[in-house]
Amino acid sequence: MVHMTTAPLDPAVPPPPRWAIRAAHVAALVTLPTGIWRLLLAAGYPVGYNDAGYAAMGFTGWGAVYVVGLSVAGEALALLTIGLVRPWGEVLPRWIPLLGGRQVHPIAVVVPAGFGAIALTVLWTPFVAWWAVPHPDMTALGHVIVGFLYLPLAAWGPLLGAVTFSYHRRRLAVRPE
Repeated sequence: MVHMTTAPLDPAVPPPPRWAIRAAHVAALVTLPTGIWRLLLAAGYPVGYNDAGYAAMGFTGWGAVYVVGLSVAGEALALLTIGLVRPWGEVLPRWIPLLGGRQVHPIAVVVPAGFGAIALTVLWTPFVAWWAVPHPDMTALGHVIVGFLYLPLAAWGPLLGAVTFSYHRRRLAVRPE
């Protein structure tokens, strides 16, 4: 068996609770529906848009690069949530240049993850009201479908917040400061 870390995990840190593991994995998945939708838009499919609306959004050229990048970045950030319940969230894997094998300071994780949870909650919660806002650039069916594709994103911030709180309790609460 190949070990991916050189610094030992702190034995005083309890394992993550089962609910936190599940929440971290769900958080990593909530960006997939919109990410796949954006990839389809970038590939030239007007999924949900009427012809004029699709043309106005500019999903070709640099617009396509932008939506692909947005999808990839969103999923990469969502996958970082899993680090809050995995060993690589405590000790960096050896393959990371210059930092691999070092223990991760809990504050270096809790602070950005906490701010991220707040930012994501503020950003995505308004999408719960998607259907209350007219979208004349979309077809009627597209409006409904896109609303359902964005709805999971409203859970991303709260899920990240809950998993971050669990990480904080496990990593910081065991050490007297």
